[in-house]
Amino acid sequence: MSKDERVEPIAVVGMACRFPQADGVDRFWSDLKQGRQSTRRFSRREMLEAGADSKAIEDPAYVRAGTVLEGIERFDAAFFGFTPREAQILDPQQRIFLECAWEALERAGHAGHDSGLRIGVYAGSSENSYRTEILSRQPRLLESIGSLQLAISSEKDYLATQTAYRLNLKGPCINVNTACSTSLVAVHLACQSLADFECDMALAGGVSITLPQKRGYLYQEGGIASPDGRCRAFDAQAKGTFVGSGAGVVVLRRLEDALAGGDPIAAVILGSAVNNDGADKMGFTAPSQRGQAEVIAEAHALAGVEADSISYVEAHGTGTPLGDVIEMAALQQVFAAAASRGRSCALGSVKTNIGHCDAAAGVAGLIKTVLCLQHGQLPASLDFEDPNPRIELDAGPFHVNARLREWTPEPELPRRAGVSSFGIGGTNAHAVLEEAPQRGPS
Repeated sequence: MSKDERVEPIAVVGMACRFPQADGVDRFWSDLKQGRQSTRRFSRREMLEAGADSKAIEDPAYVRAGTVLEGIERFDAAFFGFTPREAQILDPQQRIFLECAWEALERAGHAGHDSGLRIGVYAGSSENSYRTEILSRQPRLLESIGSLQLAISSEKDYLATQTAYRLNLKGPCINVNTACSTSLVAVHLACQSLADFECDMALAGGVSITLPQKRGYLYQEGGIASPDGRCRAFDAQAKGTFVGSGAGVVVLRRLEDALAGGDPIAAVILGSAVNNDGADKMGFTAPSQRGQAEVIAEAHALAGVEADSISYVEAHGTGTPLGDVIEMAALQQVFAAAASRGRSCALGSVKTNIGHCDAAAGVAGLIKTVLCLQHGQLPASLDFEDPNPRIELDAGPFHVNARLREWTPEPELPRRAGVSSFGIGGTNAHAVLEEAPQRGPS
């Protein structure tokens, strides 16, 4: 691929997030630096009050742990133009995403006024458990609302368009749903939209909130959830991940426009790619080494970079015995040249901190990586002690970053990173990021 065929560089000019114990980007970075892990242990009383089955929680395989996203019941309905009744039935995922969208635009310096920019929205959410677990217990309320209004407040189809309506955004608004890779796919589509001049700025991200929050779960051998509520990505003791709730939004703009407009550039997306495994794997839910390797290589080509110029990869990193092995094999396949040249590349997974946030998982990894580029530091990937014996770390340039350290790039190279997100069903996404360009005083 020639230089002229590279994609348009896209600047990240604003970010906002909500994760367990982190009510914003600054607290999220603090938690990452300090190596905080968001799993909470629940008492029997808490679980019963949350609706857990009294017999199920006594099962030795029942994991009395999970994450809690604080403040989801709080929402300034009037600020966003909702009536109290509309707010009552509105999926908390839509509430939290709206708040993050506003905050991200505010941090970018583009909220609350008609700047004349066409701003698009690319976003996705998880299943609405608020409707099935909470509202379903209030049949009279549901009957008084009407099916259309209930659908608008509840269904995945309306997350992006609801955001556009409430914030008066007039670019393309696309709801994205590819399971675990949803929000990174949304970022990829937003970058394409900007490169094609369909919009001047774009919001991209995802949200996932599972209710009730304090119930725990039943561990199943071979499943994605771990037996102890911890995620040990790439470790010998890894047996899965844990469910996390959260939301993340990034504001994107073409780099040349962001520079001309004086926007606060946090990082640059050099290129991204999306593909699907097809049937080239053991089963529908299984990952594919070939699919993952191809999407990473394509992202590198579109970004116009070589693998050995990348010194950090934010992995999908679910901590599952099969997933980690295949992901590492795919990475080593793509980074083979870097290994032959003696280059070293750090590896990490934000899931070890906050769990697997489903539709918000990809943007969580992206926001973490942008923060790493901004601060020039790599936080620890938690609970890593000994590498999975089925992973040959010595065969490639990778090492799991198990402690906070300064991020020192190779001589004469900017800091560069890759971010992976792979969805059940085979839709894979990968993005290549670079630190923001140096700018003089404004």
